[in-house]
Amino acid sequence: MAFLWAIIILAGLGFIFGIVLSICAVIFAVKEDERIGEVAKLLPNYNCGSCGYAGCAQMAEAVVKGQEKKLSKCKPGKPDANFNKIIEYLDKHPNEDGTKIKVEI
Repeated sequence: MAFLWAIIILAGLGFIFGIVLSICAVIFAVKEDERIGEVAKLLPNYNCGSCGYAGCAQMAEAVVKGQEKKLSKCKPGKPDANFNKIIEYLDKHPNEDGTKIKVEI
């Protein structure tokens, strides 16, 4: 009988903790800008760090947030293959307030 109570108590605690975790996941959810991932895909993805960032994802994040203005800091990137596509993408996908991200080659 004690074994049955132990199973019931553990199942109840698991159910309660599961509900609490689900609620916390909704309340504390972090919204990530999907443009960061798209710009990161357009970079060469060598993750070499020659731009001064830890990798291409961090460079893309800096570009989208407006912290990095010069795409040419990415040494392996090519204007025709990478940079022009990034500039076109950012022109088509402005910030939420409608302002465009200004970057140059």
